[in-house]
Amino acid sequence: MSFGSHREVRLVRRPSGPLRDGDLGVVEVPVPRPGTGEVLVRNRMMSVTAVMRSLMDGEIGLPMPSYEPGQVLWGPAVGEVVEVGDTDLAPGDLVVHQQGWREYAVVEAAAVRPVDPRALPDLAGHLSQGVTAWLGVVRGGEVRQCDTVFVTGASGGVGSLAGQIARMRGATRVIGSTGSPAKVDYLIGELGYDAVVVRGEGGIEEQLRSAAPDGIDVVFDNVGGEQLVAALAVARHGARVALVGTMSSQASGGFSAPVEIDTGALIMRGIKLHGFAVADHLDAVAEATREFGRGLAEGAIVFPHSRLSGIDEAPRALRELLGGRHIGTVVVEL
Repeated sequence: MSFGSHREVRLVRRPSGPLRDGDLGVVEVPVPRPGTGEVLVRNRMMSVTAVMRSLMDGEIGLPMPSYEPGQVLWGPAVGEVVEVGDTDLAPGDLVVHQQGWREYAVVEAAAVRPVDPRALPDLAGHLSQGVTAWLGVVRGGEVRQCDTVFVTGASGGVGSLAGQIARMRGATRVIGSTGSPAKVDYLIGELGYDAVVVRGEGGIEEQLRSAAPDGIDVVFDNVGGEQLVAALAVARHGARVALVGTMSSQASGGFSAPVEIDTGALIMRGIKLHGFAVADHLDAVAEATREFGRGLAEGAIVFPHSRLSGIDEAPRALRELLGGRHIGTVVVEL
C-alpha cells in the first residue's frame, strides 16, 4: 500500500531569542513505511507546548532529546493506525504517541498508547496536560481541604486545569496569575479562580498579599522568576511549593530560571519545595487519567483549548502560544 507524500515540520535553525518566521520550515517528503514491530499512524491532531522552544536550544539538561537543525520536530500527537507490521494493533485503532509535527508517522508499537475515543468527550482531551496538572496538585502541591492555592501561569495548558483540580481537592481559595488583563474575566468567570494577579499591573507581591491576606498554603508554580519569589514571601508556615515549569524563561529559549531565595527563611517557616516532573510519578498516571476524565464527564473540569487547522499553521501555533495569545492547550488539527 502506498500513501504518496506528506508534510512535516523541521527545525531550520536554532532560534536566537523568541521564535521567528523562518526558524521552522514545512517540507513535503514520502510517507514512511513501517518495519518489524512498527505501525504507520495518520496523525489527526498534535499539540504544542512551551517546552518545545527550550528543546530548540540544544542540550539544556532536560530528560528528553533536543531538536536538531534539519530534523523533524517531535511532540504529542493522536492519530489513527493505517498500516501495521507484526503487532497487536489493527488499522483504525486510535493511539497517542510522541511523533507529532508530521502528517504521517512510523512509530514503534511499544511506544504508542491506545486510546478509547469514548473515554473523553473530545479527542483533543488526549493531548491535554490534565495528567500533569492532576499529579502536580495531588503529589507536587499536596493540596488539602481548606487550602489557599496560588497557581502561576493560570491561563496556560497546565495552569488552566490546575486551579480547577485544586478546587476539586478541597481548596477554598484559588488565586491565579496571568500576563494579560484580557484573560482575567475568563479565569474568574469560567475557570473558577477567586482572584487573579496580573503581571505588569503593580508589584506581584503586593497584589498577592491583597488577594491572600492570610497567606498561601500551596504554590503551583509554572513560571518561576519574580512570581515565585513573591509567592515564597507570602507563603504560610508549612506551605508546599510544586515547581512545575519555567515559563518566565521558555519564551526566549532555555529552561533555567534562577531566583534569589532566602534559605534560612524557608527553613524557619518550614516551607517545602518540590521539583515536580510526571516522569517521577509514572505509577499514578493511570489514576490521574481516570480522575481527569471523570472530572470532564461530570462537568467539574472545563478543558480550555484553541485549535488551528493544518500542519502549515503549526509554527504559528507555537509562536502564538509562547506569545500568550491563547488560553489553555493549543492543538493543531492535521
